[in-house]
Amino acid sequence: MTSTVILAGCGNMGYAMLSGWLKSGRLAPGDAWVVEPNEALRQRAADLGSHAVAESAALPSGLSPTLVMFAVKPQVMREVVAGYKAFADGRTTFLSIAAGTPIATFEEILGAVPVIRCMPNTPAAIGKGMMVTVANRLVTEAARDFVGGLLSASGEVAAVDDEALMDAVTAVSGSGPAYVFHFIEALTAAGEKAGLPLDTARLLAMQTVHGAASLAAESRQEPGMLRQQVTSPNGTTAAALAVLMGDDRLKNLVVEAVEAARLRSIELGK
Repeated sequence: MTSTVILAGCGNMGYAMLSGWLKSGRLAPGDAWVVEPNEALRQRAADLGSHAVAESAALPSGLSPTLVMFAVKPQVMREVVAGYKAFADGRTTFLSIAAGTPIATFEEILGAVPVIRCMPNTPAAIGKGMMVTVANRLVTEAARDFVGGLLSASGEVAAVDDEALMDAVTAVSGSGPAYVFHFIEALTAAGEKAGLPLDTARLLAMQTVHGAASLAAESRQEPGMLRQQVTSPNGTTAAALAVLMGDDRLKNLVVEAVEAARLRSIELGK
């Protein structure tokens, strides 16, 4: 049994997710319909083999999609969603990857329909993302499984039961890549200050973060145990960690940063 998916918006994130669906075989190109007003973005979606139209009104009248995914900016979400009322008959599940737009907004526009809200992050563009979902009570287990399968083409998938937790999700994994990028910048600058050429310092910083994250993900040991294994008593690592961990300096800073992001997410959702 085939499943038809409509993707409303095919910017960088939408395109990355569409590419993942098709390359992984989770969705056949002919079962994907992309609605994108920008001609260049619409063409690159068509180049993947999917159907592509400029507006929702151009979709075939007899289309009965399993899923409609909204990948547009929050500022235009209400206007875009209104164009899909024809599918609000309970048979179609609606998925949003827009930050800060609550499930209630979609229910207000579309009525009592199955809605899933997802917070992805930018590594989804290379299949290494973190996608966290929350669903309303009308979403069936079959729909959850179908959406989870599609999202898994872009990385890891997790779910929360309380939508209020999506602000914390946004603060940790949604904004989190920027924290890591900044750490790479900081480690690069530190290496350069210690005498390394800039290119060498940058390579060391990026590969060290990449390697350490990969080891943490693939190891069965807790990150704290991995840290201890690297840290010889009175060695170089211990000297550095005394600075980072003294008085919980780094931990407190990260907690403060995540809380600032969480509070801002709450403000944007009002």
